[in-house]
Amino acid sequence: MERVRSAAPRGSYRYLNLVTGIFVTCLIVSNIITVKIVAVGPVILSAAITIFPISYIFGDILTEVYGYARSRQIIWTGFACNALAVLAIQIGASLPAASFWEGQAAYEQILGYAPRLLFASFVAYLIGEFVNSFALAKLKILTRGKQLWLRTISSTLVGEGLDTALFTLIAFTGTLTFGEMLNISATEWFLKCLYEVLATPLTYAIVNFLKRTEHEDYYDYQTDFNPFRLEAG
Repeated sequence: MERVRSAAPRGSYRYLNLVTGIFVTCLIVSNIITVKIVAVGPVILSAAITIFPISYIFGDILTEVYGYARSRQIIWTGFACNALAVLAIQIGASLPAASFWEGQAAYEQILGYAPRLLFASFVAYLIGEFVNSFALAKLKILTRGKQLWLRTISSTLVGEGLDTALFTLIAFTGTLTFGEMLNISATEWFLKCLYEVLATPLTYAIVNFLKRTEHEDYYDYQTDFNPFRLEAG
């Protein structure tokens, strides 16, 4: 039977801050580089595909090791940090440019956010990440902590699917046809999930290392799964 460990006080975790930092950094960087559209053969993608799936991998790691409640706090931390980054970028764009600086138009074009795309990104992120974390926590109980690969891939299939579909629908309804949106969503969802599959050995290594060094392997038997509750308990 699996051992059930209670989440230790935050200060006693050696690597929680590091994992949180990687998660948040992947999120913010992906939102900055998403403006670049790349072509891989006939496939058109955002450059964010290179790093955004890592945020889901570390989201899985957070839930698997530290539990849903800790993961919930960090999902909201990521949301707040991303919002702060967007605010700072927008303030930077609104400040008067020096007379000799010729990069204002490029700054606004590359770093500027259309309100609709920003709203789509925030909504998709929150729903996708919370569903991913919830699914993994429930599957951990169902599988008694076995078959980590099944839990991480299954939760990612659902979480990334919702994330990609919601972003595409909110961002592009009325500007792209349904077929075009379906093609974009299916392609990005497949590649993001493939990313998760290929990273499974790394996920195992990090999870096993953290469980061993943090002395934590949390099972969410009595967790309140309300996504708006910010307490760690």
